[in-house]
Amino acid sequence: MKSLVDHLSQYAAYHRDPRNIASHFIGIPLIVVAVAVLLSRPQWAGGWVSPAMLLAFASAWFYLRLELRLGVLMTVLLGLCIWAGQLLAQQSTMIWLSSGVGMFVIGWAIQFVGHHYEGRKPAFVDDVTGLIVGPLFVVAELAFLLGLRHDLKEQIEARVGGVRINPNRAAA
Repeated sequence: MKSLVDHLSQYAAYHRDPRNIASHFIGIPLIVVAVAVLLSRPQWAGGWVSPAMLLAFASAWFYLRLELRLGVLMTVLLGLCIWAGQLLAQQSTMIWLSSGVGMFVIGWAIQFVGHHYEGRKPAFVDDVTGLIVGPLFVVAELAFLLGLRHDLKEQIEARVGGVRINPNRAAA
């Protein structure tokens, strides 16, 4: 199994432009909440179990196996997404579907704008695990911005280099 540094470094290689990273702070949370919303129907066992819940458990397991600290944080964040998804799933079909699809489309549009600045395709195109690593990347980047996890940041940057404006897209 790849390590935390392996996964984040592979993902970070596609995300070195700060404008792209900034787009991920908006796009990825929108996509994660959208998936939670859209997969919160159907519900079984009195509303306690849904496809969203099963996906969240599998994702939490993945994150917890990589690292306990970030795994716990990701599990809490996934729980909040599931909570939001459950709330919207209880609304009318029009509200549930339009909010889920709307967030999903807007989130991906923001992602693609960020990748325009990067000048690279999204990481998941080459490796589907990028879809589960993306939310973890956002949390790690937030930790770096807050001055936390210097050790992790240094290990990633030793592999893929630091964050920098893509000179080919500087005027874009």
